[in-house]
Amino acid sequence: MKFDTKNRIALFGTSADPPTTGHKKILEELSNIYSCIITYASDNPKKKHKENIFYRNLLLKTLIKDINNPKIIFNQRISSQWAIESIEKCKKIYASNSIDFVIGSDLITEIFSWKNFNKIISEVKLLIIKREGYPIKSNTIKRLEINNVLFEISSLNIPKISSSKVRLNNNYSDLPKSLTDIVKKNNLYESMK
Repeated sequence: MKFDTKNRIALFGTSADPPTTGHKKILEELSNIYSCIITYASDNPKKKHKENIFYRNLLLKTLIKDINNPKIIFNQRISSQWAIESIEKCKKIYASNSIDFVIGSDLITEIFSWKNFNKIISEVKLLIIKREGYPIKSNTIKRLEINNVLFEISSLNIPKISSSKVRLNNNYSDLPKSLTDIVKKNNLYESMK
């Protein structure tokens, strides 16, 4: 199903641990489709984060400032470990009921166990971004359809980059250049040299 994105908000929460050139590409690509993208750093209750939310927030905010696109808005007030709370905050702050919740294909099977799953799918449409190594299986699509989830699988072409790979690479090659000084100065991700 193709969404009319002209008057819709793309809501993109991420653990940003750290934000990568992949995150940057997603945000830039979304800005070619949507008139407004709201992003924030969040604590995923199913992940163990390497750095605390303060630094992940700072890194993502710096990345957004560096992208310098008025369509992309960083708003940490929307952040919650629960997607439904972020969605409700976004609807209230931006006075909009037209929200597409952006998730990676790595999370697509996990969403069925998210807190208030039924409320989430009644509040938003899902925009699923394909991630290499996380194919969207036909039985998952069937499960989304059975649960009456409104969704679209994005055609965005995102490079195979993940925060965990950046942390393990021992270099800054997939870290946006604007974040390197913050990472070095604060001794974040100490495995990076």
